[in-house]
Amino acid sequence: MSVNQQTHTGPPYGQPQPGYQGFQQPAYGGQSLPGAPQSQYGAYNGPVPGYQQPVPPQGYYPSLGFPSKGSPVSLNSDTSLAPNFIGSLRAPPTSGAPPPASGASHPSGHVAYSQFEHGDVQNGIPASAAPVQRPPASQPFLPGSAPTPVSQISTFQQYGPPPGSVQQLRNHMAGMTIGSTAASAPPPAGLGYASVPPVSGSVSATGSGLYTPYSASQGPPLPSVSQALPVAQPPFPGQTIPTQRLPAQVPGFTPPPPSTGVGPSSYPPTTGAPRPPAMPGPPLPGQTVAGPPSSQPNHVSSPPPPSAMAGLHPGPPMSGLHGPPPPTHPPQPGYQMQQNGSFGQMRGPQPNYGGAYPGAPNYGSPPGPPPPPKRLDPDSIPSPIQVIEDDRNNRGSEPFVTGVRGQVPPLVTTNFLVKDQGNASPRYIRCTSYNIPCTSDMAKQSQVPLAAVIKPLATLPPEETLPYLVDHGESGPVRCNRCKAYMCPFMQFIEGGRRFQCCFCSCVTEVPPHYFQHLDHTGKRVDFYDRPELSLGSYEFLATVDYCKNNKFPSPPAFIFMIDVSYNAVKSGLVRLICEELKSLLDYLPREGNMEESAIRVGFVTYNKVLHFYNVKSSLAQPQMMVVSDVADMFVPLLDGFLVNVNESRTVIASLLDQIPEMFADTRETETVFAPVIQAGLEALKAAECAGKLFIFHTSLPIAEAPGKLKNRDDRKLINTDKEKTLFQPQTSFYNNLAKDCVAQGCCVDLFLFPNQYLDVATLGVVPYQTGGSIYKYAYFQLETDQYRFLNDLRRDVQKEVGFDAVMRVRTSTGIRATDFFGAFYMSNTTDVEMAGLDCDKTITVEFKHDDKLSEDSGALLQCALLYTSCAGQRRLRIHNLSLNCCTQLADLYRNCETDTLINYLAKYAYRGVLSSPVKTVRDALINQCAQILACYRKNCASPSSAGQLILPECMKLLPVYLNCVLKSDVLQPGPEVTTDDRAYIRHLVTSMDVAETNVFFYPRLLPLTKADVDSDSLPAAIRNSEERLSKGDIYLLENGLNIFVWVGVNVQQSLIQNLFGVSSFSQISNALSTLPVLENPFSKKVRSIVDMLQGQRSRYMKLIIVKQEDKLEMLFKHFLVEDKSLSGGASYVDFLCHMHKEIRQLLS
Repeated sequence: MSVNQQTHTGPPYGQPQPGYQGFQQPAYGGQSLPGAPQSQYGAYNGPVPGYQQPVPPQGYYPSLGFPSKGSPVSLNSDTSLAPNFIGSLRAPPTSGAPPPASGASHPSGHVAYSQFEHGDVQNGIPASAAPVQRPPASQPFLPGSAPTPVSQISTFQQYGPPPGSVQQLRNHMAGMTIGSTAASAPPPAGLGYASVPPVSGSVSATGSGLYTPYSASQGPPLPSVSQALPVAQPPFPGQTIPTQRLPAQVPGFTPPPPSTGVGPSSYPPTTGAPRPPAMPGPPLPGQTVAGPPSSQPNHVSSPPPPSAMAGLHPGPPMSGLHGPPPPTHPPQPGYQMQQNGSFGQMRGPQPNYGGAYPGAPNYGSPPGPPPPPKRLDPDSIPSPIQVIEDDRNNRGSEPFVTGVRGQVPPLVTTNFLVKDQGNASPRYIRCTSYNIPCTSDMAKQSQVPLAAVIKPLATLPPEETLPYLVDHGESGPVRCNRCKAYMCPFMQFIEGGRRFQCCFCSCVTEVPPHYFQHLDHTGKRVDFYDRPELSLGSYEFLATVDYCKNNKFPSPPAFIFMIDVSYNAVKSGLVRLICEELKSLLDYLPREGNMEESAIRVGFVTYNKVLHFYNVKSSLAQPQMMVVSDVADMFVPLLDGFLVNVNESRTVIASLLDQIPEMFADTRETETVFAPVIQAGLEALKAAECAGKLFIFHTSLPIAEAPGKLKNRDDRKLINTDKEKTLFQPQTSFYNNLAKDCVAQGCCVDLFLFPNQYLDVATLGVVPYQTGGSIYKYAYFQLETDQYRFLNDLRRDVQKEVGFDAVMRVRTSTGIRATDFFGAFYMSNTTDVEMAGLDCDKTITVEFKHDDKLSEDSGALLQCALLYTSCAGQRRLRIHNLSLNCCTQLADLYRNCETDTLINYLAKYAYRGVLSSPVKTVRDALINQCAQILACYRKNCASPSSAGQLILPECMKLLPVYLNCVLKSDVLQPGPEVTTDDRAYIRHLVTSMDVAETNVFFYPRLLPLTKADVDSDSLPAAIRNSEERLSKGDIYLLENGLNIFVWVGVNVQQSLIQNLFGVSSFSQISNALSTLPVLENPFSKKVRSIVDMLQGQRSRYMKLIIVKQEDKLEMLFKHFLVEDKSLSGGASYVDFLCHMHKEIRQLLS
């Protein structure tokens, strides 16, 4: 329900209107009136008085219309009252009951996100050993009766006159061409002024620069087999429907005044104005409802007097239904003013707002058109919450056994166990589709990208077994002679086991004598189950010296800590904080499973305009400092004593860490260098002949005279121009060359940034990015609020598993090959992905293309081989194998897709695209590709039905909502508060995220904390990301992998505020809290345990932000309510779905 809605006084809700026969009005809060028969339909606005309303046949759903741009085709071309439009391969619905009004509710006791995989969503198939086929069938969406997301402010041009009363809307709908009557073409999209008024049958959609805005008199869905959205209500049999013209638009006239009734105001808001209040959402269970209930279908104004019509001021055309505005009511507080181009939801009769009365004037059309179609109902379009919940219920209880080819795994939001029986776990590899087209023509036709998101060193839950380490001695792993693929479960042994045929290239290779084994009667080796490489999808080989640089085994890696000691770093307390933390953190360096101490050596450097190296040799009483001021020609002034064993040099290191903050306490040096710092670390690792990692703590733009010096080039005026791409590109090629040198040495760079102003993340991030490192950013770092987050990130970064000097290659069976790679790495050729370091959180995304035909019988195979040095200095090969099905029918492709992996790939593809193309081009390409994917399904897989229906594949029903989140993200559509550095930083982060991380990053998780059961371990059921789902009386938590927001409504009970924050009233809650106070009561303990659980699932420590309703921080919070319209101009989910439908129809026509 709306969080900003004022309660209106007036007659009670739910009074029946004259002329409503056979349909009850819902009473207050949506409960049925006593004595009224139960209806299977949602709240209904009723026919015009005088028409007997026939009871709809079973399975008939009122259809809803979508606007179309540029297409002369009638919008509502379907007159039939067909029962459910059902696809050709219909199967029983898999998702169970229709979604509850408030989003999905989780059964209590069910953990809401898996601890290890969370966030990627694909549709549930029942877990079974056999490959489960998904029904591709189509099924129409049922119209519901819940409210729409608020249309939100944007700074683009204004759109025209909102429709007036319900009666005018009906007249307008009557004018829509239904059946085969031709509609005149809509006006061209322009600046919002149409020279020719559209005939009311064609709903104009005027361009806003980012999206074409869409009208939203649209139709709805039910999560169950493939979704269909029906179109506008068909007329009654035998009824003729005339078209009606609107008054001509004259550019330059003032727009009409905003109305409280139906439809948007045509005034564009001023930039930065607060978002209009939301319409009420469905009440959550147990929630009291303030203000108008959600179940009333339409907000209706009383019709304007006839005299008002004559002197109507035309305004700019609006996408939506055109009709004169009712100038009768002044705006009332608490009712939303719709903003440009998004047609507001019509609602039921409200207090003090007359309904359409029988004597309403008709203005030029005969009385008695059919009832107006409702605005697309957000509760009836596909809900991510419902899909996640269904998958959890269907697939969370059984282990996922990987023995069968081409199985689609459960979603990453589902907590499930994996049993490796020959294919790699989905924790290591996830694919966009598990059934790939046999031919390139078919792949081109569908436009579904074939890609795998690979996380080679992923962390497994404790109940799953780590990959076994296989040692074949000096001869090394057994490989194919021709393509060099490693022995795996898909190799075929022949000639009694003396040879094997490669499953990738079909070459026959002799089995080495030491590896020979007899075959059983099925052709399997008798030692099949004793050898991981024959029976498992993932395993490791111990590499021989042939796999090492310069044919000698590597030394254990080193960690070098490089601390900025310029004025800002010292003054903020950062230097002292880092030194204190390192004293204890050095005891937790990563080590091999059974080793007593870590083999990693450590070194220390401080810097501002010059570099200070420290000798911490164990034999010294005190550390020694050596200064290198010639930064143009960097060298390391000492070898012995720079990199040391922590235990041996413990006292000297402790002494150094105590002295550093004191030495620089009075510094006045504000300038820093940056490139020479990396060069120094690189030279130290070269001298020690080992790989390693640099931890650099840096505060400002490096403007001091030195190689890699940068200038401030931040320019917000470049946004939305062709030069915007330069903001994402490094300003000098110096760092690219430096990165190449680092990769060659195995020198990985992790960068911790603490900027107070522009720092040029796009340039400073080049070396971390290309070496496989990480960037952490703490803008306006303050000790009291940010230290906890920084220290948690630093601890995890130092302790996590890393492979050094890594090279990865992906081999495929004949017919496809890896053609493109996304992630944090360097490539010196077209096949090898090189990383100085690869940690357990990083993914590499690989795209495949056809180079030949595939066969349905043999399927397709991938083998990812990663060669790396472990933290103990052991050279290893980690192998992951995956077998996929191949298909000749498009329906099989669409039945086996994984939307979350698809979104992960599309986001990375788009985020790379901004380096070379204008952002608008990138956005348009994304929309176009998704429209083509869905249009191909509609054309080739769905059963024939009205063009007015939007039909989505079951597995891809969340593609529009997730794609819209990517389009609205800060990289592709920044709001005014997003800095250039923020955009470069997010671009860097997303590029190596796994599927679970992109899922929660683009569609954050929103939990009602006040609904949490304090006695159970489970999370409260998540709700959808829209302001209308929030209640003033509740507290919510929103997480996106980087931040956790705790939103407190103005009407929250004082006892809850006391229990959670330890203060007595709403006004006393402090925004400065960075952690929740530790209070001894069940609610405080429950909320803190939820926060800790979420922190444990994410690779970075999320910043906690307390947001009070109607506070200045609320704008930031609302930015993450991704189903609503965004302040930067991004469409709401409802509007975007309509836009996608229009794009699909244009492609099909």
